This record gives sequence, structure tokens and C-alpha cells, in this order.
Amino acid sequence: MENKYPECQKCGRGVLVPLSDYGRDGASIRYKAWVCTRPDCGFNIRIDNGEISFGKPLEASHK
Repeated sequence: MENKYPECQKCGRGVLVPLSDYGRDGASIRYKAWVCTRPDCGFNIRIDNGEISFGKPLEASHK
């Protein structure tokens, strides 16, 4: 079964792929963010503390 991801609505050339994370208590958070596969586009949708944000710069976490 092939996964199909939505087309990026900003650039129209990349696709949005899901990213997961872990919460404060270590619980898994599936699909915390969706990001465009084209680095030059940079579009993203995130959920932080129950609020949805668009287009904030994403940074790598080093823990």
C-alpha cells in the first residue's frame, strides 16, 4: 500500500509529509507537523500546545 501525501499549497511542486514528536511526558505525538519536501519552499504547519501555526521556521532539535 502506497502512502499519498497532499500537494504543497504554497509552491505546488512539493508534497507535505508528516513529522512526529514526543510530548513533555514522553507520549508520542503523531503528525505534530507537516512540512514541504522542497527546502526552498519551507512551508510548514505545526501544532504547539494545542495551537496551529503556519510558516514558522523549523529548527532541528539536539537532545
